[in-house]
Amino acid sequence: MKAIQIDDRDNVATVTGDARKGETVEVLSPDGKVILKATAVDEIAFGHKLSLRRIKKGEEIIKYGEVIGVASRAIPAGEWVHTHNVDSARLKTSGEEVRGVTV
Repeated sequence: MKAIQIDDRDNVATVTGDARKGETVEVLSPDGKVILKATAVDEIAFGHKLSLRRIKKGEEIIKYGEVIGVASRAIPAGEWVHTHNVDSARLKTSGEEVRGVTV
């Protein structure tokens, strides 16, 4: 199984197929070099994100070199990164305050 880290600042990578729990995922740089191997700790569907390292609660989720959200809880390396563990960086989505914004 492979995943692509789009920008070297990213802390997530996009899987290129369905990753099975426990499967080793080779993470490729944009030029196709293997930059690390991660173990999927969840089932991760094609096109979804895999955490490249432990991400702390409140830490920004970076994809495309840009902030796409904030971790709503700690996210271990290899976990599926999606709406169940990511809040909007601008709006409250999980019932917790995000960046001082109360909705």
